[in-house]
Amino acid sequence: MIYLDNAATTRQYDQVSRRMLELMDTGFGNPSALHHLGVEAEKAVKGARRALAATLGASEKEVVFTGGGTEADNMALMGAARGGRRRGMRILTTGVEHPAVLETCRALEQQGFQVEYLPVDPWGRVDLKALEEALGPEVAAVSIMQVNNELGTLEPVAEAGRLIKEKSRALFHVDAVQAYGKLPVEPALLQADLVSLSAHKIHGPKGVGALYLRQGTNLPPLLQGGGQEGGLRSGTENVPAIAGFGLAARMAAEGRRERLKAMEKAREHLLKGIKAEIPQAQINSPEPCAGPEDFSGGGPEPLCSPALLNVSFCGCRGEVLLHMLEEHGIYVATGAACSSRKKGSHVLAAAGLPPERAESALRFSFSEFNTPAEMEQVLARLKAAVESMRRIHRR
Repeated sequence: MIYLDNAATTRQYDQVSRRMLELMDTGFGNPSALHHLGVEAEKAVKGARRALAATLGASEKEVVFTGGGTEADNMALMGAARGGRRRGMRILTTGVEHPAVLETCRALEQQGFQVEYLPVDPWGRVDLKALEEALGPEVAAVSIMQVNNELGTLEPVAEAGRLIKEKSRALFHVDAVQAYGKLPVEPALLQADLVSLSAHKIHGPKGVGALYLRQGTNLPPLLQGGGQEGGLRSGTENVPAIAGFGLAARMAAEGRRERLKAMEKAREHLLKGIKAEIPQAQINSPEPCAGPEDFSGGGPEPLCSPALLNVSFCGCRGEVLLHMLEEHGIYVATGAACSSRKKGSHVLAAAGLPPERAESALRFSFSEFNTPAEMEQVLARLKAAVESMRRIHRR
């Protein structure tokens, strides 16, 4: 099996699985209980919170555990909008955000909020001039993702954060689900008030995420109950999953440079092969992609994550190519897993790609476990599949 759908989910680290099983077996206490088992469970949650805070350069008090990235996005936007009603009823975002943000914005529109979708360039990169012009005292919240989950585009979130703080009183939310564990995610440098994270994108468990909440930022809770997670997310904590998230976060941070390099090598090998071997392939992801050295200053600004590559194959249907590759144990995607049941890619449409190009697109997403040798196999099967489909199309 060659797995290239890591933007949808990643294989859980063995160490994470062992840690979770240990807690399920012997550390199953309720963290709110006063006895020894409860205290040990509470220690596991605190340890995970400390680990995430360290990777963000944040305080432990600024980390709120959630049921995943979707819940973190909902908590951030719903909370920022409802808590900011006195500031105004306008929300700014883009048309290339994850459905967890876009659907929340649509729900807020039903509640009377005015949502404005900022334009993006052909790579899906937000127009900062449009953002600056749209900002004002009546804007309650702005939401922009750090890495696009279909194109891999790095959004200019640091520049956006600066503009937002200069031009408005709005809370700034960054969906960092596809960036965290791969690229630097530092809320203070981004001037972000709210940052969403997810465990299963960094080889942690599904069903757990986190929201960075800048100290002093008040959000109304989505869930009422026993007051866990600082009163923002009531309900008994999922201790094994939270502990697994903490361990995955530590592992990702400790080996980030090497992991980034491995992803970059695999991506570049496949990209060069596609350009050389498959005519009329159109690269939808921007260049250059980020490497281990690209965040220390100097050199051209990286525009794309090394974890993603989006390519259109003229004369083919992406979904058919996906299943042809699957027959050989190669797993890719046509777009975001959360949008796979919907018609077409809203991201590629917002970026202005014509329907035929969007329909022929495949998304390859990489992890540290992918190698250039694997990419040779992928290239050979991909080339054969594309040639086969084009022959049928010409008949």
